[in-house]
Amino acid sequence: MSLKLNLSPKKCWKWGILGVVLILFLIFFVRLVTWEDAYYREKEGSERDIVERQVETEHEELDETVPTTEEVAEYTVAPSLPRYLSIEKLGITNSRVLPMSINEKGALDTPNNIFDVGWYELSGKPGEGKTMLIDGHNGGPNVYGVFKYLPNLVSDDVIVIERGDGQKFRYSVVENKEVPLDDSDSYMATAMRSPERGRESLTLISCSGDWSWERYTYLSRQFVRAVLIES
Repeated sequence: MSLKLNLSPKKCWKWGILGVVLILFLIFFVRLVTWEDAYYREKEGSERDIVERQVETEHEELDETVPTTEEVAEYTVAPSLPRYLSIEKLGITNSRVLPMSINEKGALDTPNNIFDVGWYELSGKPGEGKTMLIDGHNGGPNVYGVFKYLPNLVSDDVIVIERGDGQKFRYSVVENKEVPLDDSDSYMATAMRSPERGRESLTLISCSGDWSWERYTYLSRQFVRAVLIES
């Protein structure tokens, strides 16, 4: 038994047109996907406006509210703990220092408010003779954070830590180093040591460098190391 498919010239013409349209659509779709992939690969690591580069990132939930004078004044800690951080050169005055630990990802946690800084509670305390570790945000989804201009510090710039009992400790910058993200974990061993043996020190940490959409983070970490200025 044989079957015959009888198509008129008019029907063949319609099916031919439909086939051409489908092929052109497929070509357009493939080219669009290829172009989009190439575009984002080209933009990877490039500088972007702070609003654009941080939308839909882990920074979405950060608090960008500037603490009031009353909130700052009312903030208290134990007498031996760091209470405020000030860096005159960067326009930072009495940024609250909050105790922080290691988060579920195994990284040093940071405060929710981008104008506060975090003190790693297992690191040194002011006047204790060890190395104190403090981190902070360089920005949120819409505005710059407390450590946005941390890369601008140079040798001999002064960082002031006020303790809970009101005593102030001044630290002089010795080193300001940008470390690639992939090397930052191994550099932490250095960050936890004094740059000058036998001297109390302070290390400040923040994100820096270019923004990566692929990794949803900055591609570098900024480490500022300073030593206590003896009174």
